Amino acid sequence: MPRMDSTTHAIVEALTRSIVEHRLQPGSKLVEQKLADQFGVSRTLVRQALFKLSQNRLIHMEPARGAFVAAPSVDEARQVFAVRRMLEAGMASAFIHSATADDIQALKDHVAQEAAAVQRGDVPGRTALLGDFHVCMAQRMGNAVLAHLLTDLISRCALITLMYQSRSSAEHSHEEHAAIVAALEARDEALALRLMESHLRNVEEALTLSPPAGVTA
Repeated sequence: MPRMDSTTHAIVEALTRSIVEHRLQPGSKLVEQKLADQFGVSRTLVRQALFKLSQNRLIHMEPARGAFVAAPSVDEARQVFAVRRMLEAGMASAFIHSATADDIQALKDHVAQEAAAVQRGDVPGRTALLGDFHVCMAQRMGNAVLAHLLTDLISRCALITLMYQSRSSAEHSHEEHAAIVAALEARDEALALRLMESHLRNVEEALTLSPPAGVTA
């Protein structure tokens, strides 16, 4: 497939954000003509964007039926969190050895935005910010590959959260992020790694990992 042009990339980003912010639900049908009208582009460009989203496992394509927002299985949910724990432990360790005062301040500013979104009850904003915290760490390290991998994983986590999150869900994730940043600032590598591992396990354990009605694991 040819490289995405800027318009196709913008459509991919817009649809990804809609999924991350829970404005597009798992199982929702994505109609090419409606999207073409919405973005003011041809169906060819929409089709290219949907193909990219299917590669990212955010949507799935069904012959003769079209494109649908993905509905991750329980096994996939567990695997995604397992991969995140492996990646982000290494990231926290590397970050602590390379972070500047500006890097730490950027994370503090991000956590403050999370807290504000939680305080005002901004669920879409909170959801996006809580995921972006982890991407922000990778970006501050200058590791574009890691940032890209985490962006994809966290987008999939947004679907998982929407499907399996319990009522007693991650209201305190921003507090855990703040504790991680404090450990990073103190250059306490052992504590930072423990907190990152604990945070990701807490997010996973706040999910009800049994198939919702009508969804096959």
